[in-house]
This record gives sequence, C-alpha cells and structure tokens, in this order.
Amino acid sequence: MPVNAPLSGLRVVEVSMLGPAAITSALVDLGADVVKVEPPAGDYVRQMTWPIVQGVSLMHLHVNRGKRSVTLDLRNVDAKEVFRDLVAKADVVVEAMRPGALERLGLGPTVLRESNEKLVFATISGYGATGPYRNYPSHGIAYDTWAGIVTPALDGEGFTYIPEHVSIGINAAPLYGALAILAAVIRAREIGTGAELELAQSDCAAAFDWYRSETYRAYARPEDEVTGNPSDDYERRPPATGGMRDGVRYQIYASKDGHVLFMASEQEFWRNFCDGVERKDLFERWPGSRYADHARGNRELQSQLREIFATRTTADWVEFGGRANTPIAPVNTPASLPDDPQFHDRLDWIPTERLGADQLPFPVNFRNEDLPVPEMAPQAGQHTDDVLRAMCGYDDVRLTALRNAGVFGQRPTVDSSPPAH
Repeated sequence: MPVNAPLSGLRVVEVSMLGPAAITSALVDLGADVVKVEPPAGDYVRQMTWPIVQGVSLMHLHVNRGKRSVTLDLRNVDAKEVFRDLVAKADVVVEAMRPGALERLGLGPTVLRESNEKLVFATISGYGATGPYRNYPSHGIAYDTWAGIVTPALDGEGFTYIPEHVSIGINAAPLYGALAILAAVIRAREIGTGAELELAQSDCAAAFDWYRSETYRAYARPEDEVTGNPSDDYERRPPATGGMRDGVRYQIYASKDGHVLFMASEQEFWRNFCDGVERKDLFERWPGSRYADHARGNRELQSQLREIFATRTTADWVEFGGRANTPIAPVNTPASLPDDPQFHDRLDWIPTERLGADQLPFPVNFRNEDLPVPEMAPQAGQHTDDVLRAMCGYDDVRLTALRNAGVFGQRPTVDSSPPAH
C-alpha cells in the first residue's frame, strides 16, 4: 500500500456482521487499515446472498475487501483484554450490528475510551439505537420501504412483490457514516477528544431521498406560500421523478436499438434539438417556457418525438446530443453499463485475480495519484497472529497462551480420520 495514501495511518477496529460492514469499505479503498474482528465461526456474510463466487458471496468479497480479519470469542475474558489492546492502538471502533452489542459485552465506548481518549466510536444499525423499532430484526430493503422509496408492485395474479430498485439505505448509510467518522477523527486529532457516533440505515435512506419527502412537507403549507413551477402555471406537481410521468420534452424514448433519455427542459436545449433534426416547425409551434418546461401531457408532440427517436441508434443519439448541445443520455441496464464508452473511460474493473470477482473501484479520482488497490476479502481469522503482533506487540508465547485459553475459538483437535476423496 502506498505510504502516502489519503488515509494511510488511520486504524479502524470493526466488529461487523453482514452488509453494514460497508461503512468502512471506502476507508479501506483510501488506505485505512481496517481490522475486522469476527467470532470464531466468522461472519456468515460469506454464505449470505447471491451470487456465490467459488464458494464465497460477492457481498463479502466487496464490502470486506482489503480488510484484515482477527477472530476473537468476545465472551472470553482474555479475549476482551485482547480487544481492548487492539482498540488502544486504533483511531476508530465501528460496531456494525444491532446497537449496544459491545456495551453488553462490557466493551462499550466509555470502557474503551479509558485507554484511548481520542477514540471515535461509531455504531451503525438498521433502525438505530432509539425509537420503537430499535430492537426489531430487519434486512436491507426494510429501510427503503420504511423511507417511502419502494412502491409495491402487483403481478398478473394480483400478488404483491418487491419491484427491482436500487437499495438506498444499505448504500447511503456507509457513505454518511464514513464522512462522519472522518470528521470526528479530524476533530479528535485537533482537540484530543473522541466522539460517539450512532446512525441508522433507515435514517440515511430517508435523508438520501430528501427531495421527495421535503417536497411533500413543503406542499403541506398553504398554496399561497408554496406553489409549483411557473412553466406549469404554478400547479403543484408530485416531487422529483414522480412529476415526470407525463413529461414529453423530458422523457424516455425508444431508439432504433434501445432507449434514450431526452432532457430538453430548457428552451435553449429544445431549440438546439429542433434545429439539429431539421424540425424547426416543432419549436415554432411549441416553444415552451425558458426553464423547466417538460411539455406535460402534449401527446401530439410526444408522438412526433417518438417517431424521430426511432430513426437512430442510441449511440447515434448520444453523439448527436453532444454535437447539437442538447442533453440526451443512454438508458443502460446493469448488464449493459460496462459496454458504455463513458464507463470504459472512467471505471476500470478491479479484476477477479485480485479480489475474487470483478469489482468497481473507489469512484473518486485523485489526480496524478494512484489509490491503493485493495486486497481480497479475508478468510475468518486470516490475520489474527500478524495483527496482534504488529498492533499489540504480542510474541509467540503470548499468542500460544491465548490460543490455548480459547480466545480465538475452540482449541484445535487432531482429526485422525482418513482424508475425504
């Protein structure tokens, strides 16, 4: 790892299960040393969800890439001492499971800060540490349904189902959490005092979708105080993309070989489009307003645009948009996205040979710098001895004594049975 990586020198001790471990993934990509403390049996994320790549889940390969794994049976008194020794050398402790798990083990933030005043203690959970849902079990989509992001769908037999959607809570919470962790570390290094951070994936889903919920909130005020856009005669439209169903100049159209998103909501862009396709008559008949005019409900114009867009391929329309200065974007799928030339230019896959599966890199470029390339996600306990030697100064005698005391799990037994064939 480059010694000048942005977060080189930042030490994180993480106790995590399943997806919330993603809170430290970006920190690893930027050079932080993240030690994942697992129970002796390991985090069952390795077998959770699909796809399973050569016996290991893609979720584990991605969210735990670049981390080092130490196994400790934290019910063991000696193991708790080892954990405190690890934390004494760390900047951050992350509790990525139901809140209060470490507290119940006698390893809460107050105890851990006795040997490390600058410690930043962050806990991330589904519904957070307070509120009536705080102890409820949950999985990732729950935070999106709770936040009003997922609309139930009906199949042909009238059964409801979960529609395909981007999971917001499990992706937004790690980003908010990582940002808060770094802010707290900066302050701790300046004033010598740590912090306790607590965040919920459900809260973060709601915060990420702020535009829609805040729009509904604004519309709850009197109509003479909050209106719609001038181009719609101040009619109150549904928030965000919900108000675009009837759009025409801001809409998806079928191309010759796929779909494109047409976004000529500004009058200037609309004029450029009409000039470019040699249909000035469309602009003369429907010039629209200067800003944010989607020509809502204009089916006659929509029919003509449908015929126009069907005459060229998606790639041709994207090139046309750049040349004519009118916004047109391809409508990709997760499967087709890697074939897009913009993707090719911006995002280089980290290959299977490195991480066990092709994975996307950290998406921010540090110009004229190379970020560290993370290592493959660890096996449970893979780095136990190395980490405890380096961070805690343990020697072989100490490690052997801890192993015999069951600190790392059950003492190994000799298997005299013949090998399986």
